[in-house]
Amino acid sequence: MRVLAIDPSLRGTGYAVLEKAAGKIRSLDYGTIKNKPALLPSGCLVAIHERVAALVAEYQPACAAFEGVIFVQSYKTAITLGAARGAALLACASRGVPIYEYAPRRVKQSVVGRGGAQKDQVGFMVRVLLGLTETPAADAADALAIGLTHFQAADSPLRVAQPLEQI
Repeated sequence: MRVLAIDPSLRGTGYAVLEKAAGKIRSLDYGTIKNKPALLPSGCLVAIHERVAALVAEYQPACAAFEGVIFVQSYKTAITLGAARGAALLACASRGVPIYEYAPRRVKQSVVGRGGAQKDQVGFMVRVLLGLTETPAADAADALAIGLTHFQAADSPLRVAQPLEQI
């Protein structure tokens, strides 16, 4: 099974493509969709949508896993994050890819063992768990962690992984 994991952000959307075969999870691709500060927000949204759509076309994931909405104190930040998330969600949903969502604390808990883990701890653990040769950048590490969380939830006998439309 293949999963596309997304950690949305306007200027640095993390992505990861993970595959589980014969009980082993491996990373096929990961990185950050970087948008320059000079690029208008509308251009950033187009870039996010196009790159995620290209990842879906290239890797044909069985599903997509997204980081859920986090609490932010600024409405402007919330709107911007929501727009970036929407661009990536649309790229997956319009291609029929089922979408799953995981709370940030749950992602950290499943990978590090603590819901309040720091970003560097998440990066270190995904490197160890996936046997990577280097620690990924923070946004990519978060996406890898989201993908690992999805596999953990999908394997649970409690059926805790449900598509976003059913939640």
